[in-house]
Amino acid sequence: MLARDWYYNDRRQVGVDFATEDQAASYDQKQRDNAERARSTLVRLDVKPGWRVADIGCGAGILACEAAEMGADVEAIDISPAMLKLTEVHAADRGVEVKTQATGFLSFAYAPNSFDLIVSEYALHQLPDFWKAVAMARVFNALKPGGKFFLRDVVFGAAPDGVERSVDEWTDFILKNHAFSREEVATHIRDEHSTFGWVIEGLLKEARFQLISADYYPPVYGTYIAQKPLTNGGSK
Repeated sequence: MLARDWYYNDRRQVGVDFATEDQAASYDQKQRDNAERARSTLVRLDVKPGWRVADIGCGAGILACEAAEMGADVEAIDISPAMLKLTEVHAADRGVEVKTQATGFLSFAYAPNSFDLIVSEYALHQLPDFWKAVAMARVFNALKPGGKFFLRDVVFGAAPDGVERSVDEWTDFILKNHAFSREEVATHIRDEHSTFGWVIEGLLKEARFQLISADYYPPVYGTYIAQKPLTNGGSK
């Protein structure tokens, strides 16, 4: 077999690098207010004790720890060892168990049909669209029939000729409401791979998911719930 030297290295950081402990700690401080939102998301997804849950691009592990507190068997997945170290610290502080993998969408280890829920927030945009499709196929294969994929990311809802206004609105929003710099916003747009909502919806459908919901929040946020069909073609 030929070596897969053509395969995208999803451990290769693009945009803002959270590989160092200082950067991870800074990100952690900015995200501390998200525990309530994480719990709300998991309740919305009807997470049950005993579920197998994966959080891809887990960051400091806020959602992963919330899921573990709800009784789920959780794997926290991130390409940054510094982020995973923070996840382990938070899990220990809260007295829950969270397994970790220093991998990404294209490299995380899984048994087919093994997860009840896979969650990813603000991570998929690191991949070009071709590799987003490959990532979604892997997520699909990792889920049990009837399992769900929850995706939240920076997504453009505007038409291609309207992105300038969207970017300007997002920059203003970020600078007024979050502790990110203008350069961090510019880096995201310039060097990372956020795409259009209609692209994300198409990729999910091509990966054979049933799209349950697609919600867009101005200026540039999208949230999706997709489900792997049951083997008989029904839904849970």
